[in-house]
Amino acid sequence: MKKGRLVLIALLILVLGAFGAYKFKMYTVEKAVLNHLLTEENIPEDRIVQLEGFIANLPGERNWMVMVKLKEEEKTYSFFKDENDQVILESSVINGYVEVYPDGM
Repeated sequence: MKKGRLVLIALLILVLGAFGAYKFKMYTVEKAVLNHLLTEENIPEDRIVQLEGFIANLPGERNWMVMVKLKEEEKTYSFFKDENDQVILESSVINGYVEVYPDGM
């Protein structure tokens, strides 16, 4: 019984740790993209309709993307933060058409 309880506690700690790491990574990438939009791109915060992190199933840092939708624009933008903590525009989507920026923009 004690062994089973220890295994359950260890499993719970692993699951909570993985979930915490995921949430922390998403939070830091979302915060970096928001900061980039406000300071580098000079986009007012009230123009940002949606800013949401997601897993893109791409290699490296491109796996952690942030989708951005701006007021009065049809495009949806996807950003990621590279190894040097630079925020890079990865792609934009309008009416189902995807435009990928391989070197950022």
